[in-house]
Amino acid sequence: MKNYDLSGKVALVTGAGRARGLGEGIASKLAECGAGVLITDLGESPDEHMPDRHIGATDSMRAVVQGIRDRGGVADAFPLDVRDESQVEAAVAHAVERFGRLDILVNNAGIGYLIDACTELTEDKWDAVLDVNLKGPFLCTKHAARRMISQGEGGRIINIASQAAKSSFPHMAAYTASKHGLVGLTRTCALELGPHGITVNAVCPNHVTTGLGAVQNDYFSNHFGLTLE
Repeated sequence: MKNYDLSGKVALVTGAGRARGLGEGIASKLAECGAGVLITDLGESPDEHMPDRHIGATDSMRAVVQGIRDRGGVADAFPLDVRDESQVEAAVAHAVERFGRLDILVNNAGIGYLIDACTELTEDKWDAVLDVNLKGPFLCTKHAARRMISQGEGGRIINIASQAAKSSFPHMAAYTASKHGLVGLTRTCALELGPHGITVNAVCPNHVTTGLGAVQNDYFSNHFGLTLE
């Protein structure tokens, strides 16, 4: 994999507080390339739709940061519920206070294991997925972009979507809708922020073997008798 020189740049990565998670891998790579990285994750589970084992607890976030530091990188941790605009503002402010600027935002935080037929999907579950997977990236983009614009040096915003943004899957109405919506948000923000030198892109990974991926495997296996094999 090509290494870019990100010396002097600062990145904020959401959902990066779980060891061996996708966000942790992204944050570690950014730090390896020279960026200062703010690791954010929920810290604690606020409701039944986000069990503790699917998020980065405070101790886990600290471990991710320490791992980056042990490898010679620069990182800090900040608890963040991306659904809460005041917390998003505080996270951006902390990145600037800690590192002096903000150049890169990676909207990685997400949930996607709530598998129900559309006729059985509850409003609470729908809201839980859309709030994290779509409202969260919107709020983070809004406040990170404001900072990038004020700096006058452009920036990079990367949204972690999914193959579900390019196709559809049964029993995953909320997740699929959220990822299609995220691609739409990406395109609109790219048009609006491009004149400021800020690029906005989405990547659509297929299945990734992480802790959350294993949970999704269990759901598909239990509901449909399917495995990755």
